[in-house]
Order: sequence, then C-alpha cells, then structure tokens
Amino acid sequence: MSEQFIARPGGPVRGSLRVPGDKSISHRSIMLGAIAEGTTRVTGFLEGADAISTMNVFRALGVRIDGPVEGRVAIEGVGLHGLKAPLADLDCGNSGTSMRLLSGLLAGQGFEARLVGDPSLSRRPMKRVTEPLARMGARIDATDGRPPLTIRPPDGPLRGIDYVLPVASAQVKSALILAGLYAEGTTRVTEPAPTRDHTERMLTAFGVPVRVDGPTVSVTGGATLRATSIDVPADISSAAFFLVAGAIARDAELLLRHVGTNPTRTGVIDILKLMGADLALEHPRTVGGEPVADLRIRSSSLRGIEVPPELVPLAIDEFPALFVAAACARGRTVDRRRGAARQGVGPDRGDGRRPARARGRGDAHARRHRHRGTRRRGPRVRGRRGRVARRPPPGDGVRGRLAARRGADPHRGHRERRHLVPELRRARARGRDRRRGRRRAMTGRTAPPDDRAVPDAAGAAGRASAASRPVPAGLDARSAPVIALDGPTASG
Repeated sequence: MSEQFIARPGGPVRGSLRVPGDKSISHRSIMLGAIAEGTTRVTGFLEGADAISTMNVFRALGVRIDGPVEGRVAIEGVGLHGLKAPLADLDCGNSGTSMRLLSGLLAGQGFEARLVGDPSLSRRPMKRVTEPLARMGARIDATDGRPPLTIRPPDGPLRGIDYVLPVASAQVKSALILAGLYAEGTTRVTEPAPTRDHTERMLTAFGVPVRVDGPTVSVTGGATLRATSIDVPADISSAAFFLVAGAIARDAELLLRHVGTNPTRTGVIDILKLMGADLALEHPRTVGGEPVADLRIRSSSLRGIEVPPELVPLAIDEFPALFVAAACARGRTVDRRRGAARQGVGPDRGDGRRPARARGRGDAHARRHRHRGTRRRGPRVRGRRGRVARRPPPGDGVRGRLAARRGADPHRGHRERRHLVPELRRARARGRDRRRGRRRAMTGRTAPPDDRAVPDAAGAAGRASAASRPVPAGLDARSAPVIALDGPTASG
C-alpha cells in the first residue's frame, strides 16, 4: 500500500532551532579521540548510520566508547599505538569516509585488519587512497582496486612523502595525514583545489602541530594527541534548507544556532547573499578548531544570478536547496560548473570515474553490435512473431546481393567489402522509410519527415521562447550552461 503525503500552507517561518551535527566532523571526532591520550567528550554527535559504523569499528579495535545519548559521546583514548587487533572484519557499512580514513590510520599499525562494507561500498574505487599509501610503505591488498581492503603490518616504519593529489579529495588527503602520524619524517600533501580541512583543524585542537602553506598540508610523525572536548557544529547542508525557507517565505525570521561556518563549506551562504538574501552571521566563534556562528535569515526578494564557478565546490552538497531558491528568484540563475564539480565529484568524495562522454563508446558499441560475427551461421534467435530461426549466412540478404552485384565474394571478410558501406547505408535508410510508411498507414497518422514531432503548440512556443532568450552577459552562446533556472514572471 502506497503512502500519501499531503502538504498544506503553514504559518510564517519564525523561531530558532539547531539542526543535526556535521557528519564529517562526527567521523573525525571518534577517530582522533580513539588515538588520543585521555577521555574526549563529544556533544552534538550525528547519530547517523555512517558515523555509527565508525564508532563500531573502533570498539572492535579495543576502544571504549560510551553513547551516543542525545548526541553526547565519551571516548576513552588508547594513545597512538594502543589499538588492538580485531577479532573479525571491520564493517564500514556504506561509509566511504570511514573506509578511506581508516586505511590511512591502520596502515601503520602492527596487526592485520580487513575493512569490508555493504554492496554499494564494495563497488567504490579505492586506488586513489591505496596507491599513495603504498608509496609510504603500507601493505594494502584490494580486489581490482575495490573493497574489501586487507591491511597488513608494514615491513618497517612508514615513510613520510611529498604527494600531489591528482584530483582534489579531502578523504584522500585526510588518509595520508593520518598515516603521516605513524611515519618517519614529514608527510606533505598538496591539493589542486581547496577541499574540506576538518582533519587539519581537529588535529590542531588535539595538540598536533599541522603546517598549512597554501595548498600544501604538512604533518610530522610521532606527535601525541591530547584529549579535548568537541562540540560538533550543526551541519550547514541541513541548515541550507531552512535558510532557503526563511528567504522565500513571507514575514519570516529564523535563527539557526551553532552552524559550522568552515570557509570550505560556506558557498551556500555566499551564493544566497549574492541572490539578495537578508542573511547575517551572529556571534562568530571557534569550537574544537572549527568556526561556528548563529545564522539569522529574514524574508528576502531573491534575484537570479550567474553562480561564480569558484563557489561551486564550496556548495556542492547544498545545490538541491539552492535550486529551490533559484526557482523562487526573479530572473535567471545560471550554474556553469567546471572540473570535478561538473563531473559529479564533490570536494569530499568522488568515485574516480570519468564522465560518460570521456569513457568512449566501447562498451555501448559492443552491446549494440554483439550480434555481428564472422561465423557462417549464427546462434538460434527468436523472430518477430515468436518463430525460432537462425541468422542467415553472410552471403544472404542485402549485403550478399550487393556483393554479388559488384562481383565480390559475399563470404569474404567485412574489410574486403568496405566499398559497399555507403550503399548498405542507403539500403537501410530505404528500409526505415518503408517501415515508417507502413506504420503511418496503419495508424492513419501523418508526421513530418523527422518523426520527432512537436507534441503541441504550447510545447513549440516554449521551445521557440527558450531559443530566442538572450544569453546572460559573460556566457558563451555556443556552450549551454549546465543548469539554468528561470524564476517566476512578474505576474507569477
């Protein structure tokens, strides 16, 4: 039985609230608290499935963790070298963050561990993490570059390296930094574009000296982590929907408390301000190394903008909420994505796959032409009316008749009959025309030569309107924007 959801107009959006905690910071609070000395107390912990998976992994590694109870967690740290060998596989569930960061943290341990996950996680690529870790001396076995990952003790201490990330990824960067805590010397990671820096900030809060020199992050092995208290900021991705609601609703005023305002995550704030939102940051402060503030949003008259490309990676998770704001804004909002953001690779993750166009046509071409072969007689296939027949030998049909007309041997390879290809195409086109004519005769329908008929006049008018709409200043008319949303008209 299907469920029904009924939405009715509500009252004004007013009041104050605190949305759930940030998932990225919740993960890292458990990891760093476990290898610190002393008891780390966490409030605002996000009790989601991914963060709970990280918590259960460290319990299996011998760390005592109390909670979570209403977002409160207490972690009894065992020190940098106090983790114990697990008795079973370490299940990361569906959390790619857990598996990638744990790969770095466990690479320098003196015991063997096996990281597993659910079917979805088991399909995700891990080479971007395992390859640089192997350069540091880690011994990690994977199945075709994917989970499960078997991490064995290194032959000797890990070695600090200088590594330039080929693709910006906060997870890969964090894995190398965590491995660097167990390495001899200094580990330096350079990223091609800014990514989330939660790991660096939290390590500083735990007393580890971390050097940030432009795009390069450096950490020296052997540092001691000291337990601390962490108040996980509210997740700005969750807050984004309330920010948009407060901006588009009438007579609204909403206060969102203790929201994380990390500079690598505030793209949604900057974009809403560019659209004219009445948004203010109140009581800015630093908690556990992370900047936080209270966000006050009031009813606003939003206008369409061209989203600056440099803000796209900083708001990649908040675009669903921004689409709602764009639909309610006056004018056109254009999002011209570039680089990793356009390929669907966010600043904190990515599956490493190329976009569909870059992957080429190999697989699709093979599927489309898998029935063609060099055998004289093909396998049994079912005909159009359910009859079972065999494919004719290469000499039969149009190809064979054309070959005979040219005086060629119809049974020779395709490469010897390349001169017939244009004539074959014309014959196939004539066959398509005949089939279309029969369909039209049976249905009594007349259609233009191109079967892609315009469904109705309204659709045609809408298409013409879209084609005649001027391109915003600064955009190339030959390359359409990835996303263009028009807000309501003056009458709407």
